[in-house]
Amino acid sequence: MAQRVLIIGASVGGATAASTLRAAGIETILLERELVKPKPCGGAVPPAAFREFNIPQSLIDCKVKNCLIVSPSNQQTHVPVAGTVPTADDYVAMVRREVFDHWLRDRAVAQGAELIHGTLADLTITDHGVDATYRDPQGTPHCLHADVIIGADGAYSTTAKLLGLPPTQRAVAIQERIMLPPDKMARWADTADLYLGHRVSPDFYGWAFPKLDHIAVGIGAGPGHTQAARQLLTNMKARLGDALDGGVLKLREAHALPMEPRKQMVLDRAMLIGDAAGLVVHTSGEGIYWAMKSGQMAAEVLATCLDAPTARNLRAYPQRWWRTYGTMYKFLSWLEWWGYGNERQMEVFTEMCRNRDVQRLTFDSYMHKQMAPAPWLSQLRMTGDILVSEARNYLFPRRAPAL
Repeated sequence: MAQRVLIIGASVGGATAASTLRAAGIETILLERELVKPKPCGGAVPPAAFREFNIPQSLIDCKVKNCLIVSPSNQQTHVPVAGTVPTADDYVAMVRREVFDHWLRDRAVAQGAELIHGTLADLTITDHGVDATYRDPQGTPHCLHADVIIGADGAYSTTAKLLGLPPTQRAVAIQERIMLPPDKMARWADTADLYLGHRVSPDFYGWAFPKLDHIAVGIGAGPGHTQAARQLLTNMKARLGDALDGGVLKLREAHALPMEPRKQMVLDRAMLIGDAAGLVVHTSGEGIYWAMKSGQMAAEVLATCLDAPTARNLRAYPQRWWRTYGTMYKFLSWLEWWGYGNERQMEVFTEMCRNRDVQRLTFDSYMHKQMAPAPWLSQLRMTGDILVSEARNYLFPRRAPAL
């Protein structure tokens, strides 16, 4: 039997892994349980993704070139999306997952991947391969055999569960898509909003992201606050005030986000990518690019050892991943702890974002997915501004206005 790989989940990570495997001539099956409903998501994608994965810019709803950061006390910081050296890629792409995911999936199928509509029900790994049972939309069970399985099935990964791995700690994100009159939509023509404060999100932030014909308004809530998610979203909409006047609710959606990367991303004949591997970055909660990149990297490693897909050989994938991105993940984890720890720190975080060196370094790193080096003079300026802001906000704390 020809060697083949079974990928559970056909959204951005799974579809990218499938395309990479098909480019290497490897027989690939995609098993996806939901082919119609879009995956709930803020939908922010860095320009690096369009370059690296050869994705047409026609999938972009709008290019955000300005960010508005609002502190708990309603301090506002306007941040232009621009790196140290201006380029045509100075933007954050906003996409709709129902469009973006379908294009990636369709490309993988056009390249020869087989797409099956079904839900993984059981999984057995032997010395001879992977035996999987799935149920089709009518509930009928079917069996599949493959040489290797890749779990790309999100934060509640059934693949990981059936492999015997422990559940990850998860946050929840909830958002509404709101149709606005043209004059209200103009407010977000090229701007995305981020709101800080415990009444919006005790752990992360609230957002208002522009799409083709609507605004996505949402919040993130970590463990211990998930029951309050609906109220936090209501508070977020209250903070936006009359900017949402005349809006019509198009869709309400929610999804889980892993809080930490998994310690174990590979086993014999099995790999985990994207949210299933916990590869959402701290501070921003960004996951789309990292799911695609991990899918590509896992597939590239697998293509070199498909004859012997042992955990030892497949471990080259997480080793390569952390060697490339470990510093960035650690820094963003620290930044989330430092910047979102309490509302005074959120005020400092908002003021810190006014520093031009911070802005440039942030978007250099975001747009190119590499930790941008900070010249010593820039470090001195940033440190000085932060110390002044820390003293001001702890000696004279600001108060959040009533909703």
